[in-house]
Amino acid sequence: MHRRRWLVAPALVLVTIVALRALVVTPFGIPSESMEDTLRVGDRILVSRLTPPEELRRGDVVVFDASAAFHLAAPEGGPLRSVLDAVLSLVGEGRPTDYVKRVVGVPGDRVRCCAADGRLEVNGVAVTEPYLAPGEAPSGTTFDVTLPPNRFWVMGDNRGSSADSRAHLGDPGGGTVPGDDIIGKVWVRYWPLDRLGPLD
Repeated sequence: MHRRRWLVAPALVLVTIVALRALVVTPFGIPSESMEDTLRVGDRILVSRLTPPEELRRGDVVVFDASAAFHLAAPEGGPLRSVLDAVLSLVGEGRPTDYVKRVVGVPGDRVRCCAADGRLEVNGVAVTEPYLAPGEAPSGTTFDVTLPPNRFWVMGDNRGSSADSRAHLGDPGGGTVPGDDIIGKVWVRYWPLDRLGPLD
């Protein structure tokens, strides 16, 4: 009986972590430089699952499951996978198909590269992107996309080193990300401590 009680506590903790991860907030680690300088390799972030896709705005940074939109091999699912994901999330490790990018276009937008001055154009208006590094070109790829309902256009802040919507223009879906595949909006960076806080 005592041994059984000893097993119940860790099991309850794990179930709670799985539930919180699935419904409220999920930690992630940044594995690549695609979002520099906003997010750097090794940064740890918390992602809120409480923002529905219809409330996302241009400029929001999101984490999404890229397996369908970007045609990547997805890890096998099931209860054991959920438990493993929960355990790995404690150290900020997400699945290899979890991507972090910035929302550039929301459903109904026409996103184009580029305007006469080299900036991205959204709905006919050239946009300023203060999160790009000085001298960083908004895009080396030209495109002209009108987003259907429940589809988003996403790009990394490090435009020269980001496999984002632009890299999948020729695929089914044209590189757009379904709202249902968006895990959540980046809420706060919790590591490293000297950069603790919400994203600028």
